[in-house]
Amino acid sequence: MSDMFNGTDAWTLWVIVGLAVVTVVSRSFFFISSKPWQLPHWAQRGLQYAPIAALSAVVVPEIVMSQGELITTWQDARLFAAAAGVAIYFAKRNVLLTILGGMAVYLPLHLALGW
Repeated sequence: MSDMFNGTDAWTLWVIVGLAVVTVVSRSFFFISSKPWQLPHWAQRGLQYAPIAALSAVVVPEIVMSQGELITTWQDARLFAAAAGVAIYFAKRNVLLTILGGMAVYLPLHLALGW
């Protein structure tokens, strides 16, 4: 029987099984209930802002930081690309044009000028 565990002790296996059970139960909780369930209005309203908050948490540090420190120069292609992307988005309201416009500003500055 010890060959089956391949160096994994019983405690580790029980922890894995326990975590799997907790995950399945917590994710299927809403399907198990027979009555309809709805989030409160304040929670629904808050969830409307979750995608933009998550995107900002990922994108903003990439724009304003380099090597874990705030950038100290204006000669950074990311700043100009982000500004162009914001301007294009508010002018056209088109995500694809925002990406293309931002990259059209970023690439020449980064490749030609080394910013």
